[in-house]
Amino acid sequence: MVSPQITNLAIILVMMQLSKKVPFDNPDVLMGVRALYILSNVLIVGIYLWTQAKINSKKDMTTLKYVEPAPMGAGEEAKPVTTTNMDYDKGQLRQLFRSQLMGVGMMGVMHLYMQYTNPLLIQSIIPLKGAIESNLVKIHIFGQPATGDLARPFKAGGGFMSQGAPKSDKASIEAAEKNYRGGVKEE
Repeated sequence: MVSPQITNLAIILVMMQLSKKVPFDNPDVLMGVRALYILSNVLIVGIYLWTQAKINSKKDMTTLKYVEPAPMGAGEEAKPVTTTNMDYDKGQLRQLFRSQLMGVGMMGVMHLYMQYTNPLLIQSIIPLKGAIESNLVKIHIFGQPATGDLARPFKAGGGFMSQGAPKSDKASIEAAEKNYRGGVKEE
């Protein structure tokens, strides 16, 4: 199967070429592209709210233990986390909402302040595709089992400033619980 990053790159390249042919100086076309962008974001919020309703209806109180990696360059220790699947999913959904809101804010600045119109087309498709491909939507909306790549805690995407994936093996959890000070400072 093709990775999501490859398909995103292909979509971006195709949409960049198509956006060169779109007459953005025509007010009707510009309003249509703006409407497409708004519709896309409404669909994303709808998908996330539907996911939230599914999370709340399932009430999965299974205990989830994992080790949250320390932030890069902070010099802190890895932190053990004990939560439930429901609380973990709610936290992940909160992050998805926050990242979507940041994207809308950045697009607002780029379009309204800097007068860029071409990114509206790309940002109408890529975030919607990302919402549909998110782990929570796959589990709660599409009903895929939470195993393999969908097992909690979810593996973080390997980015430049990535702090690493959370560890859920028994040895890592025990070592982190033994070594973690819980915020107590030594003097």
